[in-house]
Amino acid sequence: MASGKLSPRQKMINLMYLVFIAMLALNMSKEVLSAFGLLDNKLEKASVATTERNAAFMDGLAAKVEEQPEKYQPLLQKAKQVNTISNDLSSYLETIKTGMMKTVKDPTDYEVQDKPDYLDQLFFKGDKYTKEGQAFIDKINGFRTQMNEILGDSYPDIKKAINENFSTNPVTNRDGKKVKWLNYNFEGFPLIASKTKLTQMQADIKTTQNELLSKMLAGEQASQLSMSKFQAIVVPTKTAFFSGENFKGKVVLGKFDNTLNLDKVVINGREVKNFEAGQVVLDFPAGNVGEKDIKGELQFKEGDSIVKIPVESSYVVIPRPNSAVISADKMNVVYRGVINPMTISIPGVPTITASAPGLSPAGKPGKYNMNVTTVKGREVTIKVNGKLPTGDLVSDSKTFRIKDIPRPMGTIRGEDGNGGCVRMQRQGLEISSVGAALPDFDFDLSLRVTGFSFKVPGQPTIKINGNKLNSAAKAALRRAKRGETVQIFDINAKLASNSGYKLKRISAICIELTN
Repeated sequence: MASGKLSPRQKMINLMYLVFIAMLALNMSKEVLSAFGLLDNKLEKASVATTERNAAFMDGLAAKVEEQPEKYQPLLQKAKQVNTISNDLSSYLETIKTGMMKTVKDPTDYEVQDKPDYLDQLFFKGDKYTKEGQAFIDKINGFRTQMNEILGDSYPDIKKAINENFSTNPVTNRDGKKVKWLNYNFEGFPLIASKTKLTQMQADIKTTQNELLSKMLAGEQASQLSMSKFQAIVVPTKTAFFSGENFKGKVVLGKFDNTLNLDKVVINGREVKNFEAGQVVLDFPAGNVGEKDIKGELQFKEGDSIVKIPVESSYVVIPRPNSAVISADKMNVVYRGVINPMTISIPGVPTITASAPGLSPAGKPGKYNMNVTTVKGREVTIKVNGKLPTGDLVSDSKTFRIKDIPRPMGTIRGEDGNGGCVRMQRQGLEISSVGAALPDFDFDLSLRVTGFSFKVPGQPTIKINGNKLNSAAKAALRRAKRGETVQIFDINAKLASNSGYKLKRISAICIELTN
């Protein structure tokens, strides 16, 4: 409008337009300031109403705690935590608002509250935050973190709202640039606009607090009515059965309530006053060996009448075992290099647990396998634990010696010479196999010979791979005379079932030639 050559009249008209636009902008600014003030006033009133509802909720919850303390006390404690955290941040924001309003004469005159100076000076110092500005950020972050810790994995919708409404992450402005949250929301804004934002934050705190407290109570009440509170209870006709008998009993649904209070309990003619977590705790002498009855009744007051629920059950008293029976199926020791079968049990106890280095279940009840090949030392202890039908624990242990597999004896044609020499014809020796055996050993082990040394008197020793004479050994054998003794020694053998186990040195064999 001001470019080019204009007449004095046109210049005057343009100036009037500028003045008119400025007046419109000034009026609009005042209307916006008034709108912020009215909005702030409504938020304040709504926040007061929410605060009253929260207070009424806490009073109601406190009353429930007096009626059923064990059920509602944990909920009250969590509600108090939520209240403390929420009220702390709300009070802090109220302090800032009070400081803002001290800068104006009339807090209801919104049109004069257009200066940003108070919060700009309180929160910002150049491009950085003041101490108060950083404290403001920390307070909001602390509220969000503490509320998330209380919520845990519960109430994801409330948790999401808290993380969104109280996020202090950088914000993208209309130009697409990232701006710090505090700068974006409070730097350069009119006083009334900033006050309204703070009031909105207080309203969000109170609303979040109210929603969370309401859902916590509704969740507890729904939980008490949920079928998940019921348990299937197996009620046998008696608590012990003999082998060959049929199990007899029934399955019922029972609801466990740790707030349950009974008016009177009589068991076997005696009144019981021992209650624990909503249950009647029975504790009396079991009596002599045999089957015993449990009879009595539970009494509740229901209105003006007394409801009686009969109690009928039985149990069996058996002698208390005081030791475990542990025996090796083969011998009193366990051997390295082999699987030692074990039988482990406790008389009168159907289920036990046994533990020791190298011990593992063998599939059938009471049957175990023990491999002590890698166990260091010369002893191993087996520990056994079990639980009696009465619930009492029984434990015992036994120590076993660990031995190596005995020294094998060399054999030829299955014979070991029985301490002397084996008498053979040279033709028979040529075709016979060299072996190794474990006489009188309780485990049936297969030993595989992999090599040996062969010696004919007056001739060099021959090293042989395998378990039969090779051509060089046969040639040397043919040069031996009748009645001479040849030797087989340095016999190498391996366990067929455990090739990694190193056997003791195998005894040599002497053969007397008969032709």
